[in-house]
Amino acid sequence: MIKNHVVVITGGAGLIGKEFVKAVVANNGIAIIADINEQIGNRVKEELSLELQTNAIDFIALDITSKESLNTAIAYLHDTYGKVDALVNNAYPRNKNYGKHFFEVEYADFCENLNLNLGGYFLASQQFALYFQKQGFGNIINISSIYGVIAPKFEVYDNTPMSMPVEYAAIKSALLMLTQYMAKYFKGMNIRVNAISPGGIFDHQLEPFLESYKKQCLNKGMLDKSDLQGTLVYLLSDMSRYVNGQNIIVDDGFSL
Repeated sequence: MIKNHVVVITGGAGLIGKEFVKAVVANNGIAIIADINEQIGNRVKEELSLELQTNAIDFIALDITSKESLNTAIAYLHDTYGKVDALVNNAYPRNKNYGKHFFEVEYADFCENLNLNLGGYFLASQQFALYFQKQGFGNIINISSIYGVIAPKFEVYDNTPMSMPVEYAAIKSALLMLTQYMAKYFKGMNIRVNAISPGGIFDHQLEPFLESYKKQCLNKGMLDKSDLQGTLVYLLSDMSRYVNGQNIIVDDGFSL
């Protein structure tokens, strides 16, 4: 479905990012792991290349908050592959104080986390879109969240130390409007922009949380890390060529 497509996945060495890499390779595309940590990124590239028995995985060091880093990466991709078909904004940079409860969040931390994440998505999209405009085509997929769509269901965190960070809500909801904004702004440029809003991804969370979360869903509850693969491939492929400015929710009905 995406044969020979060059797909850049920011945060490609992470939990969801690795599954996106696998999905691209399984559909005969070329997966570019773009990550700020070179050691982890190269290790994941080697591990997945061995696991999947492929040479269709590459790694580039990328800081999505740095225009210089982005332009260096784009130049490398152009020189190496002659094109870039898609950018998947999947990275989630945050500072060491991220994730505190609302009344404990410092203003400086709030601003820094929005700048790192939402600002990074903006900058990466801007720089790749400039390349896509010259190239004559392009595709941007933003990874948002159900908590960019609905208000938090704080009750699922009862009896746990967990919470839903206020920065997360601000970032993911703004990202959905940024998706629509860019899709409209790029009118006539042959650049599509869409978003995927996943529900919670299982990562060995506390049992009380998992039980409460599942009660809010229709069948499964927390998603497996591979459950977004089909939606990603659909948005990367020509099957969705006229899907633009949209948000696809994958959450087993949690947001209903």
